[in-house]
Amino acid sequence: MMMNELSFDRVRAEIQPGALHIPDWLDSGAQKKLLNMCRQWAAPPAGLRDVRTPGGGKMSARQVCLGWHWAPYRYAKNVFDGDGAPVKPFPSFLNECARRAVADAYGPDYELSGDYDVAVINFYDANAHMGMHRDQEELARDPVVSLTLGDACRFRFGNSESRNKPYDDVRLESGDLFVFGKEARMSYHGVPKVFAGTGPAGLGLNGRVNITMRVSGLQP
Repeated sequence: MMMNELSFDRVRAEIQPGALHIPDWLDSGAQKKLLNMCRQWAAPPAGLRDVRTPGGGKMSARQVCLGWHWAPYRYAKNVFDGDGAPVKPFPSFLNECARRAVADAYGPDYELSGDYDVAVINFYDANAHMGMHRDQEELARDPVVSLTLGDACRFRFGNSESRNKPYDDVRLESGDLFVFGKEARMSYHGVPKVFAGTGPAGLGLNGRVNITMRVSGLQP
């Protein structure tokens, strides 16, 4: 799917089987409340950090985790690649939010294997991006729930075989929901571009925040 980055339809769409984009899922009040929480979670200890890959490279997006700490490519209960503090707890309201998102995407009868217990929160400035990757460290394969706050981005959703084509480009705006599970759960995805200055004026955010929620399947 090619898109015009200045003009596009803002309608619910199944991008691929199992991958759904639901625009404006969060209203302005909910966006502000969630952003305020993200700012609290970003404070130390176990706060916002730079993420380095095993090869020594640094991701351009900065990150904070809840419930389980993720770093390439494993989970832990402490920020072993940061200040060493215990990871902040995953709040119950995020589990409720993720479950509601899945119900909105797949219907109220869709069954999950367990509660959502991980949030990986990425903070993007105007020059940040995210390479094509899979969310594959979880033992569970329940749908991934992704929420956007602030600036819009080009979200690239690919296939489960490689980082290359075929893929679909979707513009995600503040308040949008993207859910991918079922046959799309192990698809590669990334963020090639953030559109600076496109966020809601009243939100008070320069840049983009992405909250990704997952069911880890790990034992506490």
